[in-house]
Amino acid sequence: MAVNKEVPLPQLAEESYAHLVDHLPELLELQTRYTAYKQERQLLDYDDLLVKLRDLLQGHEEIRQRLSRTYRYIMVDEYQDTNMLQADIVRLLAVAHGNVMAVGDDAQSIYSFRGANFRNIMDFASLFPETRVITLEENYRSTQPILDLTNAIIARARERHEKNLFTAKGTGACPILIAAENEQYQSRFVCQRILELREEGVPLNDIAVLFRSSFHSFDLEIELTRHDIPFVKRGGFKFIETAHIKDVLAHLRIIANPNDAVSWHRVLLLIEGVGPRSADELIRWVLAEGQPAARLESFPRRGFATDLQALAGLLRQLNEGSLPEEQVETVLRYYEPILKRVHREDYPKRRKDLDHFSSIAARYRSLQTLLVDMALEPPTDSVGNVLAVDPDEGLLTLSTIHSAKGLEWHSVFVIWAADGKFPSNYNLHDDDELEEERRLMYVATTRAKEQLYISYPITIFDRGVGIVMGKPSRFIEDLPADQLRQVTLIEDSTPVDG
Repeated sequence: MAVNKEVPLPQLAEESYAHLVDHLPELLELQTRYTAYKQERQLLDYDDLLVKLRDLLQGHEEIRQRLSRTYRYIMVDEYQDTNMLQADIVRLLAVAHGNVMAVGDDAQSIYSFRGANFRNIMDFASLFPETRVITLEENYRSTQPILDLTNAIIARARERHEKNLFTAKGTGACPILIAAENEQYQSRFVCQRILELREEGVPLNDIAVLFRSSFHSFDLEIELTRHDIPFVKRGGFKFIETAHIKDVLAHLRIIANPNDAVSWHRVLLLIEGVGPRSADELIRWVLAEGQPAARLESFPRRGFATDLQALAGLLRQLNEGSLPEEQVETVLRYYEPILKRVHREDYPKRRKDLDHFSSIAARYRSLQTLLVDMALEPPTDSVGNVLAVDPDEGLLTLSTIHSAKGLEWHSVFVIWAADGKFPSNYNLHDDDELEEERRLMYVATTRAKEQLYISYPITIFDRGVGIVMGKPSRFIEDLPADQLRQVTLIEDSTPVDG
């Protein structure tokens, strides 16, 4: 990232990876040693291919002119996704002729986290003064009502190349904004509408649910499983496939079933110094009698006695009969230092997932019910690798918006379009980040061909402040009803036009 953005590693860490700042000396040493290793062995990585070419072109006039005369026409696709290095290379290769054709859409510049630079496409005309702009405004994917909404979303951008999408496809359904009572109601609505679309003849593989962050789909995944709707997830693991969620669930499963050797194995391997053999020995010791906490404390090998006592203390707390939400919070307090140690590089992201799991647990009154819902999986593959769903229908797609770019579906649901979630609270005070999130909303809504549903919960649980009132994303707030029809889902699930 530092190479692609052309910023020093300490600056990048402070701006984007604050949880790693304490390890900056080690990171700098790693960077130095990695660079030396490549030089000693005459190796290049992918970033080096860009850096070395750019440096060659900048530092050697004869080579720059020769290459430029050799390659008299340069064409670049997806120009909005280029980084500074790539833009420099294009400019230097064109030095003798200026013949560059760049195809791109500034409204779909959403990869700054990979080093892409929005300024490349915005400043293209100033870098190449004889630029002629050809605007491609006819859209062959979406109906006009969907395009009217997407045009309105991007029209509010602080800076953009002017364009107004239109289509010859004619009329269609007006996009709908759904205000759901809470996250669970949002999930129920999505499932219910997907089942209705199936009845109307729309196959599952032509329906997608999009979201800004991977954890936004966790509650929906549980609801889809209840309704036996098979799905595939792009951009992040399924909820219960993530290592940190599996870790927390393993502790809870031991409470529900103290003889669950698989869960015991996972829990014990999280203790420093405990390997597979020690874990197997511990499991035999613990399961020999019916009091796991006491058995942990009396284990004869003392190498990790302190950690075993801490685990025993956790089990005693969990057995006191509290609600699932309280039990999850208890496990999270115990698991926090383990999470920081095992997943140091992306701890903040995983911590968000666990916070969301805690809010899901708050809806349950029985640990057994929570664990059953977590264990259920939609039937994706049957024995012999034969698809267990109708091959003509396929699977519903759940996807982060970044992973959905370039794809399209008959019907699209954009969930969690609540201010503070989309855009994220973390980006509200950074104008560039906020503008990129606006473009992200534009990308999400332009994936729909025929029907578009945007939803958000009215009441949102936040671990820090409790229940907060949700409002629609600022990117779609106050749009006229002929562009975005508003519907509210009240307690009896009856839709009410807003």
